[in-house]
Amino acid sequence: MRSNGGLIARLDIVVLSIYILLVLLGWLNIYAANYSPEHPSIFDTQREYGMQFIWLIVGLVFGYVILLFKAEFFRTNALFVYLGVILMLILVLIFGKEVNGAKSWFGFGGFGLQPSEFAKVATALAVGAYLSDVNLKLEKVRPLLITLGLLAAPCILILLQPDAGTLLVFLGFSFVMYREGMIGNILFLGIGLLTVAILTMSFANTEIPLFVDGWYMSGELMITLLLVLFTGLGALVIRYFVLPRFRKKYFSNLIIIGLVSVASVWVISTVYHADWLLQPHHKTRLDVLFGHKEDPSGAGYNVEQSKTAIGSGGFAGKGFLKGVLTKYKYVPMQSTDFIFCTVGEEWGFIGSSLVIILFMALLMRLIHIAERQRSKFTRVFAYAVASVFFMHLLINIGMAIGLAPVIGIPLPFFSYGGSSFLGFTAMIFILLKLDAERLEGFR
Repeated sequence: MRSNGGLIARLDIVVLSIYILLVLLGWLNIYAANYSPEHPSIFDTQREYGMQFIWLIVGLVFGYVILLFKAEFFRTNALFVYLGVILMLILVLIFGKEVNGAKSWFGFGGFGLQPSEFAKVATALAVGAYLSDVNLKLEKVRPLLITLGLLAAPCILILLQPDAGTLLVFLGFSFVMYREGMIGNILFLGIGLLTVAILTMSFANTEIPLFVDGWYMSGELMITLLLVLFTGLGALVIRYFVLPRFRKKYFSNLIIIGLVSVASVWVISTVYHADWLLQPHHKTRLDVLFGHKEDPSGAGYNVEQSKTAIGSGGFAGKGFLKGVLTKYKYVPMQSTDFIFCTVGEEWGFIGSSLVIILFMALLMRLIHIAERQRSKFTRVFAYAVASVFFMHLLINIGMAIGLAPVIGIPLPFFSYGGSSFLGFTAMIFILLKLDAERLEGFR
């Protein structure tokens, strides 16, 4: 550890200010979501907002302790932190408390600890430490496989809990890998496969009528035929419009992409209908999202109530503590997964937009910090932090407005919970510390 003399002055004031503002706004929204006239004090620990204040204080102390360490500490000990969290993910499968069908929590009296929230921090540190070698390039197979292995270990353990929501956040690390030299074709292939997956699940269990009465085609077969058609059209374009010296390369790539896409349709369809991966409630939520089921009073109830609450806020909102749907608990999990509906109802379009703008400003500043680093470790870690925050923002708000399946992803600093708050705080303060020492020769 070291003295903090002059350190505070070197911290990035923009990130620190946005962090404090988001924390305070999140606390106020938890207060609004759980307000009770019998417990009007925002510091009342019998209510969630009082407990969140305790986590807020713990988080700030935790952040200050992080600032006491040298920046080099985080790189040299990244592997130990990573292995420690992996051990926690293993132990939670054995000794964890089951909540909503998943063993994701350690229970300590009235408190709970979710290791998967800290797995994001540990993985970001481990990937940053591994990629910090200046001679390491991700366009080579071995470094790419090792990086994927670092990501796969926590993902597999989280999937076994099962916690599909947290698992999706790790997809954000693909942006980090792309920034550090991963071949762009791999990223584009991943985006293409994601598109194919969405189309496949959208048309699963769908019968497409043909021109002949009584004849139908499955949705999977229709997508397959379309992919074959596009592959054929692509081959014609390559044959007649691409220079001869490039034709062989582009044609072989097209065939590989076509075959992988077609195979993915049937693999995804099989997985989507299987019972061994998706929990029944996850499958039902996906069916509702993709329009296969109408269940406004069941699996789709949360989303419908959330959209109603957000829409009722109108342009300027109903005012702080004046949200009717929020006040009378019409939206389940409104202080955790659906906290954004409180923002929408009480602050309206203006307030919701300002919250999103604040998060986008944070993301842009994190990327700016990443690009001004001398240390490759800090750059990779900064991009990892930005990617994790982006995925949480995208999925959580997507859930609230019905554009993403309900998979239990918290909104950073807004959703109630100690583990997620400490995890996000750790990422911010580690990055602040690393950035503060960028001019001191840290590599």
